[in-house]
Amino acid sequence: MLSEKMEKALNDQINEELYSSYLYLAMSAWFESQNLPGCAAWMGAQAREENGHAMKFFKFINERRGRVLLKGIKEPPKEWKSPLAAFEASLNHEQHITGRIDELMNLALAEKDHATAAVLQWFVNEQVEEEAHVDSIVQKLKMAEKAPGALLMMDHALGERK
Repeated sequence: MLSEKMEKALNDQINEELYSSYLYLAMSAWFESQNLPGCAAWMGAQAREENGHAMKFFKFINERRGRVLLKGIKEPPKEWKSPLAAFEASLNHEQHITGRIDELMNLALAEKDHATAAVLQWFVNEQVEEEAHVDSIVQKLKMAEKAPGALLMMDHALGERK
């Protein structure tokens, strides 16, 4: 069973993951409006992945005989200055989520909740991958900043994500 403190923290994380999905969906919509369908598709895939993360927490809470309590999701931004600015915002958000996962892991370890710590280890590894992937895109966009052709090539490549 989950402690009250752990259950609340995991419920809060569900909200964070659903916000992440909402944020990436907003970014996808913005990229569509900018005629960058590959970036839009990449962000759409990211939105679905974040929704899946929320559902992992949802399922885990239920498996541990906890209670999932959903709350409102805050409204995400609607505009970004540039494709680079959008991906930098994505990287900053992933770093925020990494910090939240680290806090959850610290709580699980403090409470000697090994089952939750085991589940969280998957998220720790996932966040390393998420940050590295988005950072790679940010670095490439920085190189392509003054070359519109490079942006179009990147847009095409990002659209290949499944």
